[in-house]
Amino acid sequence: MKKIRIIIAALLTALLSSCGNAEQNEASRELFAMDTLVSVKAYGTESEQAVNAAADRITELEKLLSVTDETSDIFRLNSSGSAIVSEETAELTADALSLCRLTGGALDISLYPVLREWGFTTDEKHVPTDEEIEAALAKTGYEKIIIEGDRISLPEGHMIDLGSCAKGRAGDEMIAAVSEVGVTSAIINLGGNVQTLGSKPDGSEWSVGIANPFSPNELLGIVRVRDKAVVTSGGYQRYFTDDDGNVYIHILDPDTGRPADSGLASVTVIGDCGMTCDGLSTALFVMGKDKAVRFRRENGGFDMVLVDNSGTVFITPDIAGSFVNSSGAPVEIIYE
Repeated sequence: MKKIRIIIAALLTALLSSCGNAEQNEASRELFAMDTLVSVKAYGTESEQAVNAAADRITELEKLLSVTDETSDIFRLNSSGSAIVSEETAELTADALSLCRLTGGALDISLYPVLREWGFTTDEKHVPTDEEIEAALAKTGYEKIIIEGDRISLPEGHMIDLGSCAKGRAGDEMIAAVSEVGVTSAIINLGGNVQTLGSKPDGSEWSVGIANPFSPNELLGIVRVRDKAVVTSGGYQRYFTDDDGNVYIHILDPDTGRPADSGLASVTVIGDCGMTCDGLSTALFVMGKDKAVRFRRENGGFDMVLVDNSGTVFITPDIAGSFVNSSGAPVEIIYE
């Protein structure tokens, strides 16, 4: 799966961020971070400095937020149950908890014990027993996480994983790093999380592709944006199949501790904040179409592209004019 995701990320980056060979002062860089291929492309006189600054920033954040790096804030927290962490880790945890509350727990950063039971954090994926799932669920609950300044505390046996928001926050921080050196046109792809700064050098909008969840090497469609994050979550991104051919996706329903079965194949969220789009893409996938539509109606602030298991695409009205259907799938506008 990792190899497929890398190929997809590279393909999308090549397809979507190209602005033509005639562009001047273009710089690009690729690296592997946060378990995915990351590409950065920037334009302007400081473009080389910009892409290096962005690469340095995601490397810094990965060292703080990794659940497997024994020197990271999150590993130390999960190991001891209480730890003094960096300002960045404390802020992201607080922001993620706000999303957990806003989504009514459809996003839950405390699900790490359950993810471990399924083996999604290791190379030993398997279907846990009902008893194992229930025991792991007993060690979850975002509302039990306590933040006091730079100290985070967890109940005994509880652990957190910020993976549902970390790439989004990394994208935000990378865009900020690029902006700080004076660049005003850039695009960043973090393996399905795309963030744009300004517009293309020629003033036109960026064309960001959305993968077809039923054929991930192909595009479902393209959305044209400027100064936006475009984040997609779907069951096709990480999964395993058991000996009987049953497919188990990595997006778990916090209520059941089992792979989400909401009727959706993928969710794309488009908005100003990458971290928010990242967390919401997971939460809305868990909610399913009807609850996702209701959530947007009540909260607003973002657009979305939903693909259900039948292959129908649902888009919010504000992006209807900027969405290009490249797959031939039926498209319906969500009128609220």
